[in-house]
Amino acid sequence: MTLHDDAVLVLEKYGDQAELRQQYLDHLAAHPDGMWKACTAGHLTASALVVDAERGRVLLTLHKKLKMWLQMGGHCESGDATVADAALREATEESGIKGLTLLPGGPVRLDRHPIPAPCHWHLDVQYAAIAPAGAVEAISDESDDLRWFAYDEVADVADESVVRLVERTRAALAAQ
Repeated sequence: MTLHDDAVLVLEKYGDQAELRQQYLDHLAAHPDGMWKACTAGHLTASALVVDAERGRVLLTLHKKLKMWLQMGGHCESGDATVADAALREATEESGIKGLTLLPGGPVRLDRHPIPAPCHWHLDVQYAAIAPAGAVEAISDESDDLRWFAYDEVADVADESVVRLVERTRAALAAQ
């Protein structure tokens, strides 16, 4: 199974955001290269919101290029077998935390956002990941800073997309 095939299966199983989910599926149907950064019509990305072991804080990165507090994430790579693998790899690389585990049940949210040319859109598949007890973060070269924020602090530092991701993640945690 290809990463493209996995993305289609993940999206077909995702039970929320029906209109946006269909846009993702239509994009993949129209663009066999829609998983890769080289697809200038837009491409899927994978991210994960890292939650501490006590489930009271989230780790955000101050993105070096965008100068915004965001969840960990980025482009899919050829070594990623699944979209979930891509999200977990990105979260591990950008947080420096080994032993992250994705919440079961697939993505918690989708977020489509414009990016500068030559590509025009990121179609982000967003997961949540739990850090192991005692985890210590380490800043990567893609970040200016990493910081833990209590849930109620996120709206003060991050944009609406991250706030919605935190809300969806909290709902997924409560449903466990």
